[in-house]
Amino acid sequence: MKKPLIFIVDDDPNIAKLIRLYLEQEDYEVRHFARGDETLVAFRQEEPALVLLDIMLPGIDGWELCREIRKISQVPIIMLSAKEETFDKVKSLELGADDYITKPFDPGEMIARIKAVLRRSSSGSASDDALRFPGLSISLTSYEVVFDGSVVQMPPKELELLHFLALHQNQVFTREQLLEKVWGFDYFGDSRTVDVHVKRLREKLPDSERFGWTIRTVWSVGYKFEIK
Repeated sequence: MKKPLIFIVDDDPNIAKLIRLYLEQEDYEVRHFARGDETLVAFRQEEPALVLLDIMLPGIDGWELCREIRKISQVPIIMLSAKEETFDKVKSLELGADDYITKPFDPGEMIARIKAVLRRSSSGSASDDALRFPGLSISLTSYEVVFDGSVVQMPPKELELLHFLALHQNQVFTREQLLEKVWGFDYFGDSRTVDVHVKRLREKLPDSERFGWTIRTVWSVGYKFEIK
C-alpha cells in the first residue's frame, strides 16, 4: 500500500526536520519545501494527502498559498504558526484551512491532529444517500454539494457540518455539540471554529431562504438548519 504523502512547508529547517522525523516514524511519506512558490509548483505536479503549512514563508506566504491551493484542490491543510492571536486562526480557517497548530507544539498532539484531519477527509461511505432539499443536494458519498443547479466547492469539514445540520433539520445544536458531533473528540479547536465554518457556508449558499430553508442562528444557543 502506498504511503500517504504529506507536504511540510516551513522555512525553519530545524522544525521541518523534527516534523519529518515524527511523520516518518508514523509511516508517512514526506516532502519538505522552504518556499511557498516552490510548493505550489510541486503541488500542481503531485497532490499530497495533506499539507502542513507555515504562515511566514518566502516567495508567497502561507495564507496566499492556502488560497491558491483552495482554487484547485480540497486537500486537507493544517496551518503552523508561532502566532497565537485569534485573528490569525480565524483568517486561516476563512481561507480554507482545516486546522491550526501553534508553535511550539507537542509532537504527539500534532500527529493526533494530522490523523484526525486525514480521517475526516476520507470519511463517507457508499451507503450514504444524498440529502435533498429545494435547490440543494448534499452527498457524503461523492463529497459534493449542488446549490441552485451548480456544484459548490467546499472543504470536507464545511460539507460535513452542512450535512449534519441538514440531517437534523430544525434541531438546535450548541457550538460545543457541533464540535463534538462534526469534528469529533479528537479535535483541539475552540467554538469560534464553528462560527467561521457557518459564515463560509452562508457565503456559499446565498439567499437560501427563497428555497424555504436556511442556516439559522439561535442567539445564545447555537445553530440549526431551518426548514419553513
